Amino acid sequence: MSTEPKTTPEAPAPGPRPGRLTAAAALAGLEGLALVVGGAYMLVMGLAGDPDNPRQATTGGVTLIVLALLPLLAARGLLRLRRWARGPAIITQIMALPVAWQLLQADSAMIPGGIALAAVAVATLVLLVNPATTEALGIGAPGNVQESGK
Repeated sequence: MSTEPKTTPEAPAPGPRPGRLTAAAALAGLEGLALVVGGAYMLVMGLAGDPDNPRQATTGGVTLIVLALLPLLAARGLLRLRRWARGPAIITQIMALPVAWQLLQADSAMIPGGIALAAVAVATLVLLVNPATTEALGIGAPGNVQESGK
């Protein structure tokens, strides 16, 4: 039995985690936590409050809590330098942009929320496509194919 650490495609060689990657993970985690809080609020109001439609409020709350799993799992994966986590994190940001747009179209107090969501989504996307982030996750640039055996 060998005592050398095994390297797999999932776990690149251990090294320092870039600050950009940590920031992207933190922003994704923040989005996930916001979804959990929003879902819990809807769920509590649907069960204990006096909503127009209790079933719709309960379903919406449960849906938001389940949707929170994607950015939370992606944030955890990014912190652990898992290559697979970048995809769900990018998808989450792309899904957040139309939501931010709809919040910006509202003529109410939702406009600051739309601005904040758009800023977080764009910042996280920029951090996730940064070369330092992709290198830390072991993702090569397009067209950089390494030949094996040389």
